[in-house]
Amino acid sequence: MLSRQFVRENPDVVRDALEKKGVDADLDRILEVDEEWRELKKKGDDLRHERNEVSSKIGRLKQEGKDEEAEEAIERSQELKDELEEVEERADELEAELERLLLTLPQVPADDVPVGEDESENVERRREGFDDLRELPEDVTPHYDLGEELDILDFERGAKVSGGGFYFAKGDGAKLEHALVQFMLDVHREQGYEDVFPPIPVNSASMEGTGQFPKFVEDAYRIGDVNEADYEDDDLWLLPTAEVPVTNMYRDEILLDDDLPLKHQAYSPNFRREAGEHGTETRGIVRVHQFNKVEMVNFVRPDESEDRFHGLVEEAEEVLQRLELPYRILEMCTGDLGFTQAKKYDLEVWAPGDDMPEGPDVGGRWLEVSSVSNFEDFQARRASIQYRPERHESAEYLHTLNGSGLAVPRIVVAILEYYQNEDGTVDVPDPLQPYMGGQEVIEGHEKVGESALGAGEKE
Repeated sequence: MLSRQFVRENPDVVRDALEKKGVDADLDRILEVDEEWRELKKKGDDLRHERNEVSSKIGRLKQEGKDEEAEEAIERSQELKDELEEVEERADELEAELERLLLTLPQVPADDVPVGEDESENVERRREGFDDLRELPEDVTPHYDLGEELDILDFERGAKVSGGGFYFAKGDGAKLEHALVQFMLDVHREQGYEDVFPPIPVNSASMEGTGQFPKFVEDAYRIGDVNEADYEDDDLWLLPTAEVPVTNMYRDEILLDDDLPLKHQAYSPNFRREAGEHGTETRGIVRVHQFNKVEMVNFVRPDESEDRFHGLVEEAEEVLQRLELPYRILEMCTGDLGFTQAKKYDLEVWAPGDDMPEGPDVGGRWLEVSSVSNFEDFQARRASIQYRPERHESAEYLHTLNGSGLAVPRIVVAILEYYQNEDGTVDVPDPLQPYMGGQEVIEGHEKVGESALGAGEKE
């Protein structure tokens, strides 16, 4: 969150951020509440000072035998006490309102973030892997059709068990997802990441700490109640990303300077209600309600966060480089920058199975597989995560960053389409073969059940 002092001293900057990010928040009310709160705090200090002076007179007046004046002083002390209680009660109400309102303000974009209204004005920084593309079939079969033909993806049974937006990965499809997770974890271990296996349910306080709440409540899966009901700090939700539990590991804590930079990675299943519009663009496993992902979370000193941001981009893209999947890097403009981010780059892998208007000249489409974000001290303030530069110095808010390393289903999409052969089989990328028991090709499986008879698969 933004500090109340920053908002008070830079209202024009905050108003500009609201406009650039398209966020509707009542900044005028925040400034009014802050001003009234400060006036009450000053009035409370004055009343407390006067009451202390009056109280110090009472004993002296009694010793001097001035009982009538002492009684008047006692009455005045009680009046001041009652008035102070009223002032403090109102100040507490305003402070609680101010804290709630401050949660509605977005992070201010970094100065060098390109200005733009929406995703159409994001800036492509570079492309990788297109100079030496592998030979593809004349007509690449989209992953959703190929996955069903090979019987490694089952959408119908996933919908039957859990509803739309869920799927089964079967046989070699499941092996491929497991292989990708282990491969990604190993790559990031080489980069100095410490593994964390987080809890799947997270409480409301954690969701607020990383900025998912209160803005994105409707996208979450709540445990034990409907999303529309008011929530308490200890209510539980299925995590939307491992960013939430891993960042909040250190909520309300002070780290030491020697601890930083701190680099954690975590595999988790992730759950999100938001699944976009139906159609070719989201068909298959491109946008689902449950998906596997490896997340990288960094805690750093403020003066190191810009360099760490670019280092995090390189750590995420190394997975794509080793898999030899073509990709590009986009810098988000202000209008497409998230609520919590000061700066964000997206890594988008190339999937050649479906031609989309916004795809590259060679056809196919882009799939976002990682968003690398620098939150500066925005999350740290919300979650109260600090560090002490020196043992004798005051604690300061550190900076947090994160990035997917990577989102597994969309990498599966890219592999099934980019490593596809003319006969409908799929080559397993070299780095993944050891994780799949030396398997070099995905040839698919024979379908089971009477439904296979109807499809002419069995006799």
